[in-house]
Amino acid sequence: MKTLFNKIAKLYKWALLLSPFVLFAIICLDTYVLLETENQTFQSTEEIPHNRVGLLLGTSKFIANGDINLYCLFRIRAAVELFKAGKIDFILVSGDNGRIGYNEPLLFKKDLIQLGIPEEKIVLDYAGFSTLDSVLRAQKIFGLNRFTVISQSFHNERAIFLAKQKGIAAIGFNAETVAGKYSAKTELREYLARIKACLDIVFDSRPKYLGEKIAIQ
Repeated sequence: MKTLFNKIAKLYKWALLLSPFVLFAIICLDTYVLLETENQTFQSTEEIPHNRVGLLLGTSKFIANGDINLYCLFRIRAAVELFKAGKIDFILVSGDNGRIGYNEPLLFKKDLIQLGIPEEKIVLDYAGFSTLDSVLRAQKIFGLNRFTVISQSFHNERAIFLAKQKGIAAIGFNAETVAGKYSAKTELREYLARIKACLDIVFDSRPKYLGEKIAIQ
């Protein structure tokens, strides 16, 4: 028992010693992403340039208690707003369809159609398991080297950062943000996601799945 206690005490000591350096690294990487994507996200359809395709990043439609996920709802509304303003011609919905009974792109498509988007203007990417996958598959599978990312601002920044490192000219249209406790947890996780994004670039991470090319037309 004494040996175990000593090991725990030693680990705790190292954690205290390293925590300032970890915090500093997180702040530096977050700042790096912000600087790399400065002035590349937009709030207004009047100001944002036109791109042929909008990359709508998927998420779950419902949260744990069964309520509608506002991140999902606001992203869909933003995509509809952008399309109806004539700032995109197609919507590429990229999301997770990795298990039976769970299909983010299809649910997004149904909601987009209900809100007036023509079905032929919606393209689905069923293998957008991560932001990196969505961005790189847009380039490698759908042949896009320029597009507008549609998500919340913090998510757009990370997606644009990843795109920029791969030679993709991406901008972002910011969906309405989500307030409250749920939002705070999501944005806290974003710091870790940005660390992963930087590591993905350093180690040249690839999408989980690729496949045959698909033309958007």
